[in-house]
Amino acid sequence: MDALILSENLAGLRAQAWGLAELAGLAHRTVDVVPSGLMRHLPARFWPAPLAAVSGQDVDGAALTISVGGKAAAVGAALRRRDGRHLVQVQNPRFDLRRFDLVVVNAHDEITGANVLVSRTALHGITPARLAQARTRWSEAFAPLGRPLVAVLVGGANGRFRFDTPDAAALAGQLAQMMDRDGVSLALTASRRTGAAQRAVLNDALAPRGAFVWDGMGDNPYLGLLASADAFVVTADSVSMVSEAAATDRPVMVAPMRGTSRRIGLFLDRLIDAGRVRPFSGRMQDWAVEPLDDGPWIAAEMKRKLGMRV
Repeated sequence: MDALILSENLAGLRAQAWGLAELAGLAHRTVDVVPSGLMRHLPARFWPAPLAAVSGQDVDGAALTISVGGKAAAVGAALRRRDGRHLVQVQNPRFDLRRFDLVVVNAHDEITGANVLVSRTALHGITPARLAQARTRWSEAFAPLGRPLVAVLVGGANGRFRFDTPDAAALAGQLAQMMDRDGVSLALTASRRTGAAQRAVLNDALAPRGAFVWDGMGDNPYLGLLASADAFVVTADSVSMVSEAAATDRPVMVAPMRGTSRRIGLFLDRLIDAGRVRPFSGRMQDWAVEPLDDGPWIAAEMKRKLGMRV
């Protein structure tokens, strides 16, 4: 069976849908959801013609649609109404759940229903096999850094959190303190949301101490860091990055960011209560952990509930 994935062109959203399709063994292709005109200013549930957001793109031929995010949900629901195809929605669609065959949400979304599957972490495509491949690919590059190696996954400003240059400087100071006091090596990669000025602050503070700070050129070492690190520091703005780090068998420390989000707060509180993550305060912490990844169970339940044979 093939799957059509509907998503805005956002890496965090696409990774969730791709991960679900791959865990289910589905070939898939992605169509961008691009609202225009009045739709850019309206919540997706009020769009008068949702299919206009995929105008000119091939949305036919797939028996299953996976939509991710609210805008894609509107398009997916319109396709289901038009063609009767199966529709699986990832994330809270923010309108009637009966318009979907299945809805996959996180526990912090606080949504339940007969067609709702609840995951403790965000969906992703980080599997043991992919980590093993990445470890082989990046082992030589990271070997000179030494052990223990702490990978730092940095996000950035969004609608809920801020990450200005003073925030970057404060985080850099804590990371430098950890290097100096705890004798750890450091490898850092930043996201597209981090900002050039913030990247420069992090690099200027940490690279002279021997840290690897990705400059944005060449291959992104993100997957290699997930595969190779002995521990992680992840900024609190990204449920996806925390979830991907938590899928490994290494400790995850979460660096707070300026701002607030009730949903992300609930997500982190649950992982802290479960002992899977701990707050980061400038010191290395090491404790026994088990990988946390509900993705394989979600994929299996999706196939079972939809009667899919792959």
